Amino acid sequence: MPSLFQFFQRGLQKTKTSLLRSLQGILGTQTGAWTAETYERLEAALIATDLGVEISARLVNEIRDRYERGLIATGEDVLAVARESILASLPTSSSPMHEAVAGPTVVMMVGVNGSGKTTSVAKLAHYFAASGKKVLLAAGDTFRAAGIEQLCIWGERVGCPVVAGKHGGDAAAVAFDAVRSGKQRGMDMVLIDTAGRQHTRRDLMAELEKVKRVISKEMPDAPHEIWLTVDASTGTNALNQAREFGKLFPITGLVLTKLDGTGRGGVVVAINEELGYPVRFVGLGEQVDDLQPFVATDFVKALFA
Repeated sequence: MPSLFQFFQRGLQKTKTSLLRSLQGILGTQTGAWTAETYERLEAALIATDLGVEISARLVNEIRDRYERGLIATGEDVLAVARESILASLPTSSSPMHEAVAGPTVVMMVGVNGSGKTTSVAKLAHYFAASGKKVLLAAGDTFRAAGIEQLCIWGERVGCPVVAGKHGGDAAAVAFDAVRSGKQRGMDMVLIDTAGRQHTRRDLMAELEKVKRVISKEMPDAPHEIWLTVDASTGTNALNQAREFGKLFPITGLVLTKLDGTGRGGVVVAINEELGYPVRFVGLGEQVDDLQPFVATDFVKALFA
């Protein structure tokens, strides 16, 4: 079983390779003193990883200051500055999950279409089940017939029971039944999938509010966590989604998917910098165990080592 750092190292390879090639192209051919053009190109390389304009500009200012004081001179030095600065901006330990005082902890998964939400629910079930928890899944994406079938198949694969309804049925009723069943069966966790929806559709957002409201009728303090699934490969758009979704729905954490398939892994930093949502899990591959808890030290080490 790979270590957590090895998961990050493998999953962030595209982002790291893209950044290293850019630095080599900028500094590997540099002769003489670094110039304004050097710093402009460095900033562009950092922005290309979707770290964000403000963070990239701050990093370049730090790099310029240290260079002018004779403290750095190479691409390795630049990476060291980036590693130090970004690690300082990320929380060294994520805030703990809100857990139920009695009964199962209920996690509601939300997000836009195509963000990998249903697959993430299944991988989370695998992760928590592997840690010894009894997990129940709720196939609340009743909008897609394939969504219900997909989660049922995943449930069999990861060994977790699934509460499902009919295609086109009431998603709130499925969630309600799942929470009630989780209490009756002595489950530790209930993970609720929901249909993908755009934050711009107020009617669809109202449906999410209904699901949340109905869950609380069965279990007053639930849902204990509401996690937004975001496709990291969309880069800056992922930040926009998180920003806009959070304006309309109370998000308590993020699950960033498809981090392995992009050179834009810096979006993790940008989202944390602007929104402050704790990144709970990151998708670092396609296998069932490739959704892993986010650990800032491993992320930064894998990206800038």
